[in-house]
Amino acid sequence: MFTGIVTDVGTVTELDQQGDLRARIKTDYDTAGIDIGASIASDGVCLTVIALGDDWYDVQISAETVSKTNLDNWTVGKRVNLERALKVGDELGGHIVSGHVDGVAEVVAVQDEGDSTRVTLRAPKELARFIAPKGSVALNGTSLTVNDVDGCDFGINFIPHTKEVTTWGDVSVGDKVNLEIDTLARYVARLAEMS
Repeated sequence: MFTGIVTDVGTVTELDQQGDLRARIKTDYDTAGIDIGASIASDGVCLTVIALGDDWYDVQISAETVSKTNLDNWTVGKRVNLERALKVGDELGGHIVSGHVDGVAEVVAVQDEGDSTRVTLRAPKELARFIAPKGSVALNGTSLTVNDVDGCDFGINFIPHTKEVTTWGDVSVGDKVNLEIDTLARYVARLAEMS
């Protein structure tokens, strides 16, 4: 489990397709404190560490994960949002995030508003019903509050701090973004279907 509070921005330094996709991610984390088998959310995708170096870790990514996320767009040099898994007693600063991506949204508009940036994204139709104004979503692993919803489109405001400490300062129209809907929204919708 994660909170959607990004704690490092890593860089993909190697990609190797050998049955599954293997990726090496350079990080500022103290890798001496990371165990083989640890979970690290990488652009919001919960991935298992399979090898470690002084300033990098390797993950193995199944074809299923690649097909359901934006990881098929990863290239060497790509910057990715990172978050280590929660430990008992950690602060819950964002919202509960599983690292299990529900789908891929597309950035359809980017507009500066003062020092902040308004980003409009288009969710897959089957996920749009789970997104509500003032609700939470995780986008590329970042816990965010939804400002408005119009059909499948929804808006997020990024303050300067978020743009500075995540990859959101690099956002462009056409970007594909990993979308995880709020778990609570999923259960509320399911209960409504059963009523």
